[in-house]
Amino acid sequence: MAKEEAHPFAFHVSGPRKISSPNWRDLISSSWKDGNYKRTVIACFIQAVYLLELDRQESKTEENALAPKWWKPFKYKLAQTLTDERDGSIFGALLEWDRSAALADFILMRPRGAPRAVLALRGTLLKSPTIRRDIEDDLRFLAWESLKGSVRFTGALEALKLAVDRYGSCNVCIAGHSLGAGISLQVGKALAKQGIFVETHLFNPPSVSLAMSLRNIGEKAGFVWNRFKSMLPSSSEAQTNGEEEEKTASGRGKVCAELKNWVPHLYVNNSDYICCYYTDPSGTAENHVSTSNASQGNVAAKLFVMSKGKQKFLEAHGLEQWWSDDIELQLALHNSKLINSQLKSLYTLPPPNPPQGKPQ
Repeated sequence: MAKEEAHPFAFHVSGPRKISSPNWRDLISSSWKDGNYKRTVIACFIQAVYLLELDRQESKTEENALAPKWWKPFKYKLAQTLTDERDGSIFGALLEWDRSAALADFILMRPRGAPRAVLALRGTLLKSPTIRRDIEDDLRFLAWESLKGSVRFTGALEALKLAVDRYGSCNVCIAGHSLGAGISLQVGKALAKQGIFVETHLFNPPSVSLAMSLRNIGEKAGFVWNRFKSMLPSSSEAQTNGEEEEKTASGRGKVCAELKNWVPHLYVNNSDYICCYYTDPSGTAENHVSTSNASQGNVAAKLFVMSKGKQKFLEAHGLEQWWSDDIELQLALHNSKLINSQLKSLYTLPPPNPPQGKPQ
């Protein structure tokens, strides 16, 4: 038992130090209204998803499982696990407010700002049982700048829709790290296009600019790139159903004012080459859609940048940094070329007569 308690991923070993569980005082002034608290707890929920899969791989029992310790202190419970049907791995989890656990500690109601449910999605696990499918989706995103057509995108979208139907969009949020952040962004964007706005938190989201850079390195590399793309599964579906639809929509010039309600939160580190392109302020006028919607005066995305200075990649891409005691964040107010690209189709009306017969 002592050996188990000393596990490096145990909550009391690597979890946040200066954070408290909800208590009766939250009925008066909720900790969830503090952005730092919310970021910390949601990052812990994503860590729990990583550990759900590791617990599964190591055949841990309810008594010695690591994952539950990452949601129980905050009065949440596991409502659903999202499993990749291709390899049986757990890639996501729906966590719900645990009213019974809260009442046991004299918390009579859910604190203001605390979501009824959080859909958390993990990133890539470099372990043999999961690495193949994780890397497959990483490469899909790198090649097609889309995860539509992915088993995990479909599963996450269905789970989030069910949670919204049950609790309402204002009581649900989606969050992810790395590959999970890429899925979360696209799932949140897919719902926003339907007029359903879900709070979205993205930790170290992958930059599509990695693909852009590779495709611009020359004719020979371009040939290799196209050959590589042809080897990936569901390429036509991902490109046709996803990006061509967005390009058509982005050709329209009218702003859809209602979509200002969706404001994803992005947490990036400049030393992380996977997500650092989100801080690139450059862009051309014809492709420019401001991170603040100028005509409406509303923020389109909140970009939080780690300001520790240069770090090693593994530290800069890690999830643990987002609940560290000495975290230093800056809210980036400049326009981001990559956020503009990601959100461009949201702020234009769809074509008046969409093509029929294409599966959604």
